[in-house]
Amino acid sequence: MIFSTNTKRTKTVVFFVLFVVKTTAVQCNPVVLVHGFKDSSSKMQPMARALRKQGWTVLTPTLKPSWGQAGIDELARQLSTFIDANFHKGERVDLVGFSMGGLVCRYYVQRMGGLARVQRLVTISSPHNGTLTACWWPGAGCRQMQPHSEFLRDLNGDIASLDRIQFTSLWTPLDLMIVPAKSSHVPVGCEIKMWVVLHPLMVWQPNCIRTVAECLQN
Repeated sequence: MIFSTNTKRTKTVVFFVLFVVKTTAVQCNPVVLVHGFKDSSSKMQPMARALRKQGWTVLTPTLKPSWGQAGIDELARQLSTFIDANFHKGERVDLVGFSMGGLVCRYYVQRMGGLARVQRLVTISSPHNGTLTACWWPGAGCRQMQPHSEFLRDLNGDIASLDRIQFTSLWTPLDLMIVPAKSSHVPVGCEIKMWVVLHPLMVWQPNCIRTVAECLQN
């Protein structure tokens, strides 16, 4: 076997492998998990625990109010304040946003200078093109999530800017909260479909958590 020999070539290969593994681990960015509509940071705790076990530093802010009363832009300002308070200036971070949280992350990235701080953005079942269920509730945030809203037209007008980071959209065609489910489809980045029946279960599914981890290692 190659590791049983004592040649200079073998020693060099072993050193190279160890160096690559160590470098990859060091380059993992801290991760911020952003909850969705009617949720709090507790929604993201199972995913946070799983990622921490794999070595990530994970933070889970609670953005208030989360029932759509406040605009998504206001929640994005809270996210910006949270990031500035918890990370050094210039430190790169990765974002994972669930449902409405994905739009919060996008607004931060596209409108609040987040392109300079965020390396990876993963959205999970986010209504990038709106959802009809947002018509059921009042509030600025719900109006912004309605199909063809001025907010979404503006945000999607320069969606190509997400190509400047590593962007992934995870979604399920069986989603009954994002209507139509294909609203989570976007023409940029990477798209991954997952066959999960219930919208709220997406962030708790082991397969979804594994997929998020793979995206964060990309």
